[in-house]
Amino acid sequence: MKNALGLVISREYLERVKRKSFIISTLLVPLFMVIIMVAPAVLMLMSEPENKVIAVIDDTGVVAPRLHGEGEVQFVNAGEPLDSARNNADYSAILVIGEKAIERPDANITLYSHGSLTLISSSYISGQISKAIEDVRLKAYNIENLRTIMEEVKVDMSLPVIDIDKSEDTATSAGLSYALALGTDMILYMFILIYGQMVMTSIIEEKSNRVLELVVSSVKPTQLMLGKILGIGLVAITQILIWGAVLAACSAWLVPFVANMPEAAEEAEIAAALSQLGDAGYMFSIFAWMIVFIIGGYLFYSSIFAAIGSAVDNIQDASQLTSVATMPIIIGVVASMSVINNPNSTLAFWLSMIPFTSPMTMMARLPFGVPVWETALSLILLYAFTLFMVWICAKIYRVGIFMYGKKPSVAEVIRWARYK
Repeated sequence: MKNALGLVISREYLERVKRKSFIISTLLVPLFMVIIMVAPAVLMLMSEPENKVIAVIDDTGVVAPRLHGEGEVQFVNAGEPLDSARNNADYSAILVIGEKAIERPDANITLYSHGSLTLISSSYISGQISKAIEDVRLKAYNIENLRTIMEEVKVDMSLPVIDIDKSEDTATSAGLSYALALGTDMILYMFILIYGQMVMTSIIEEKSNRVLELVVSSVKPTQLMLGKILGIGLVAITQILIWGAVLAACSAWLVPFVANMPEAAEEAEIAAALSQLGDAGYMFSIFAWMIVFIIGGYLFYSSIFAAIGSAVDNIQDASQLTSVATMPIIIGVVASMSVINNPNSTLAFWLSMIPFTSPMTMMARLPFGVPVWETALSLILLYAFTLFMVWICAKIYRVGIFMYGKKPSVAEVIRWARYK
């Protein structure tokens, strides 16, 4: 049948795209991501601070007057010993400052609390104590306005970085590059693993139901395997394109909104990140490279998963062989954590050339800028080796789909691949 491959691709694609699970996940994931970004700010705006009254017992006599309450935290002089203060229901907590607190604050300051304090309250109290002790120590130098002088000479800056390799000088953000590298790497890992194993599961189910015996009577085993891989791969690409469109629409609204905030104009790092996000060419290139590497990585690993699915009768039997396929993916993701910190190292270069790890490691490098020849070489090696892997796995597949009742060893699977 000449159009057999197209029919298999169409069947695999439409069967999954029409599922409620696909529609729900495609719609909910972008919504979930937006909620994660927006929810903390909304909750902070809606929540009302709970007033905390902190009773202070100060044996130094100089720290308590320098503690200033603000917002939900208020400091009051206990005026009574610790044992009595512990039974006072008006106090949320009791702060005991020992005589040696100025010299050794960690060993001489204790906070007794009724229940747990919020992280914000605890940080604020610690900050007030630290500032008070610093004031006492600075006063010992007998230099007038020493605190003011130190604040005036203090420098707190973010360094703007200009990428001179581009045709125009463009500000870059190391933080955004790191986030893009990590995010695209995780997306790549998720899609390769989830959709690759989907191919394997589909083959196992059809094999256990004896459906494959009927299908291969009109479709060649190789066509059937390629049809499943390409059909399910199109499902993945469809989902990515939808997510990309939704995120692009959100960023088109979000970037100008954040850019108009006064704080964004004052912070060089934020301004650089917004400049990169607003660079349509840069963002499109990252998205396009991600698509290309997802396709290559998916084809590479899904052919392996297809071979595994054809060799076993159930999911339980596939676990041993699946670990062989997933281990290089995990190694690639773990190695990417190191690659992100040093994207131009020798290790990063070679990991991005080895087809087993190149999809993950190259995507970890691309947001930081990679020479075009390296990216092209990585893709050529990936797709060339993918063709070889598909050819090998097709040989395993055509033997494995007719094998029942026995879980093959790795040595037997290799022997199937050597059959002519």
